[in-house]
Amino acid sequence: MKSFKLIFLVLFLSAIGVAFLATTAFSQAKPIELTYAQFQPAQHFNNKLSESYAKEIEKRTNGRVKITVYSGGTLVAADKTYSGIVKGIAAMGMSCMAYTRGKFPLSEVIDLPLGYKTGVAATKLINLFYEKFKPKEYSETEVMYFMAHSPGIVHSKKPIYKLEDIKGQKIRCTGLAAKVAGKLGAVPVAMPMGETYDAISRGVVDGSMGPQESTQGWRWGEVIAASTQSFGAGYSTGFFVVMNKQKWNSLPPDIQKIFREVNKEWADKNGEAWDFYDKQSKDWMIKIGRKVISLSPEENARWAALVRPLLNEYVENMKKQGLPGKEALDFCLAELKKLEK
Repeated sequence: MKSFKLIFLVLFLSAIGVAFLATTAFSQAKPIELTYAQFQPAQHFNNKLSESYAKEIEKRTNGRVKITVYSGGTLVAADKTYSGIVKGIAAMGMSCMAYTRGKFPLSEVIDLPLGYKTGVAATKLINLFYEKFKPKEYSETEVMYFMAHSPGIVHSKKPIYKLEDIKGQKIRCTGLAAKVAGKLGAVPVAMPMGETYDAISRGVVDGSMGPQESTQGWRWGEVIAASTQSFGAGYSTGFFVVMNKQKWNSLPPDIQKIFREVNKEWADKNGEAWDFYDKQSKDWMIKIGRKVISLSPEENARWAALVRPLLNEYVENMKKQGLPGKEALDFCLAELKKLEK
């Protein structure tokens, strides 16, 4: 009888052990699922890069992490992306700092009309800036990486060859670009990217400011007549890719390491992509009979002179907030000069 009870006890304990091991194996096999908020449309190259980022993370973690990308603002709207990630509505995501002006004050140096010429330089600059100053404005989240778009220029229904041509034109803008448009003599109209095509086609605005790729990526080329390469007043817009802090802290150290490795690679890929699609969009514009206007050095200098006060204004605003605005601006101007050689 005692033998029977002993055998029964052994079998019972063995069954519990097998069940425990099976449960543990199942929990280990189940991937960590993350949601990724993207405001850009599904066909946009930046959304495609976000999807390839998700696949790369899944590949390098051997399927231990699965990221689902929600494009077109379907999970969180563009201007709510950062707060949505902080609250955990999305585990991670990408958006522009310009959609929440004042939330990232020191980082607004990147959006200034510093005279950008390439997306590679703009993207390298914003990441160098972050590493140098580590602004606390992102402390609610875990930063993955940053990017900044290729030069923001003017796209219009009527060709703009000189400053006099833009005067009084209603130009769609986002964030700091509104001040750039105003300094150039245009009438700035604040509006998200997604509403621009209809606004131009219906005559609500006469044009828009943005990188060259927007003419094809957002189909503006169908409703405008020309793009003016106004690099003298070339601005950019900083983008962040961040993760919910609690979600990041819950990831195993080896997975965090993989994220950091992929983050560095994808920052470079995004910068290169801006320039690639700028050229593709420029070629497409010419193919469909639109104009791509290059300003002369003298005309570019006129545009640059008009927006210069915005740089001084930034420094003064940062000084009032106790932030190192002058140091940030001097650093960015010096680094951009090196990067744009």
